[in-house]
Amino acid sequence: MAMRTQVGIVGGGPSGLLLARLLSLAGIESVVLEKRTPEYLRARVRAGLLEQGTVDLLVGAGLGERLGRERLSHDGVEIAFDGRRHRLDLKGLTGQFVSIYGQAEIQKDLMAAHEAAKSQIVYEAEDVSLHGIMTDRPRLRYHRSGEAHEIGCDFIAGCDGFHGVSRQAIPQEVIRIYERTYPFGWLGILSDTRPVNHELIYCVHERGFALCTMRSMTRSRYYLQVSADEDVADWPDERFWSELKRRIPADAAAALETGPAIEKSVAQLRSFVAEPLRHGRLFLAGDAAHIVPPTGAKGLNLAATDVRFLAEALVAYFETGRTDLMDGYSQRCLARVWKAQRFSWWMTTLTHRFPEASAFERRAQMAELGYLVGSRAAQTVLAENYVGLPIV
Repeated sequence: MAMRTQVGIVGGGPSGLLLARLLSLAGIESVVLEKRTPEYLRARVRAGLLEQGTVDLLVGAGLGERLGRERLSHDGVEIAFDGRRHRLDLKGLTGQFVSIYGQAEIQKDLMAAHEAAKSQIVYEAEDVSLHGIMTDRPRLRYHRSGEAHEIGCDFIAGCDGFHGVSRQAIPQEVIRIYERTYPFGWLGILSDTRPVNHELIYCVHERGFALCTMRSMTRSRYYLQVSADEDVADWPDERFWSELKRRIPADAAAALETGPAIEKSVAQLRSFVAEPLRHGRLFLAGDAAHIVPPTGAKGLNLAATDVRFLAEALVAYFETGRTDLMDGYSQRCLARVWKAQRFSWWMTTLTHRFPEASAFERRAQMAELGYLVGSRAAQTVLAENYVGLPIV
């Protein structure tokens, strides 16, 4: 069965659905192919810290009602080391703040908007493949319920994540990969408990990094640095809470509310960039193009900016025939991506215990933390990156 659309979008996560939403508001047709079920996507636990630019984009896409009502606004963030907590005043340093609103909630909002608009989204699309991306008639092929389908389109957007098929459609002699894999992961737990603090606490400890965050004022998210090959089955709830109390400051440990985990998983940390983000009529966006360690909370925000740039480029083309924004898409995205990569790498090296680090490197790490909390200039650098650099 064959059909036709203007933009074929591979991936129905936040990147793909946000792009489809922005295009629809501009009167541009698209079809989204997603291999997972709607139930899986709604339940998936992911990031939850939003820059103001991301919030503005979501509000502009008509997704601001529940976001504005339920998000938590954070004017600061804490860094703890040597058993003491130090607050960085994000708003005082930059005039901006960050918002806490789970990616799963954004996914639900996007799906609800598309359902109301009767958008063309194909869930459980199997064997998706890209064809003719160097021609003016690219095609997407897939199977659903045993039946073969083909979509002809003007452009294809690869929003299908790190393990998706879109990036693999770019020949190896064309694409260049920059990657660093870290020798540890994050063991995360989600629980229906009150957060230990009203703002995030980044904890530096000789036993390893820990992070105290939340999804709401009744649902907490905590992370522990663990070895890269850690098995989540080896971490019953009691062991997790016990280890977390060891790594966070004593006053936070005394106030920590514990409870059964409603989700527990291990995420590996990596820095990854694929260049270029465009090949012929194919554009990569989000995790299909780049991955950052979660320490800087940049993954979802970078994806949103990619989508914003790509939507602007496609709208300009379909409305006026302009191609300059499409031609500059990769360079424009990568300029922001590499700044976020640098910040995320720096935040990771600043806060984590690297198993191969020498005694000298560990002392230097503590000296840098001491400099950070004693210097307004250093705090401003961190704060500017944390709340989000200007979108240009």
